[in-house]
Amino acid sequence: MQDTFIAEHIVAPASRPGMSRQNPYCVRYTMDGRMVARQGAMVAYRGDLTIRTKGQGVRKLVKRAVTGEGLGLMEVEGHGEIWLADLAKNVFIVAGDGLSIAGKSVLCFDPSLQYEIRLVKGAGMNAGGLFNCRFAGDGSIALTAHGQPMVIPVTSAAPVLVDTDAVIGWTASLEASIHRSEGSVIRQGRLWRDVPTAAAGRGIGHRAAQRRSLAGREGQGCRRHDR
Repeated sequence: MQDTFIAEHIVAPASRPGMSRQNPYCVRYTMDGRMVARQGAMVAYRGDLTIRTKGQGVRKLVKRAVTGEGLGLMEVEGHGEIWLADLAKNVFIVAGDGLSIAGKSVLCFDPSLQYEIRLVKGAGMNAGGLFNCRFAGDGSIALTAHGQPMVIPVTSAAPVLVDTDAVIGWTASLEASIHRSEGSVIRQGRLWRDVPTAAAGRGIGHRAAQRRSLAGREGQGCRRHDR
């Protein structure tokens, strides 16, 4: 029985440098240089690696303190391997250029990507508004989600209302804004949804959200029915 367990879960040699999924809940990053990850995400590592807290600047730290949407980052440098996870959330690896991602959903990313924290239109800091991390450049991001995400195409003719607690991110071409009601709107694009407050957007792109129990009608917000 022990042999079966080892055979099913043993870590095989890395097939390529960079990030890859070790399993549905863990990312493996094979390194000869640098990478950036969420603070506290390290599960294990081996090799000659140095891990240090990454400074974010006063503006980013203020936004993080007010909203909780910022990123506490660590920089890993050296030669070796590191495994990263966020509890038992599912992990996904995507190209990072032109994505706006909720800080809570970022696990790690290549150092070739630049990022900045942006306030979504209509969300004031005093109201605890929605801040997303906008990425640019050539590189990959590992994202986390509770279960399987949904990618929802959006057009100007078919806006999508989304709960801000459910949103993972969207393509940066979308114009997103907060609606003080039950849902968020995004027009042309793709929506990534995790699944619940309300944000809205216009443009061309996609949004992503994590899937739980969802119900919605055209022109109305998607609501949670699992509480």
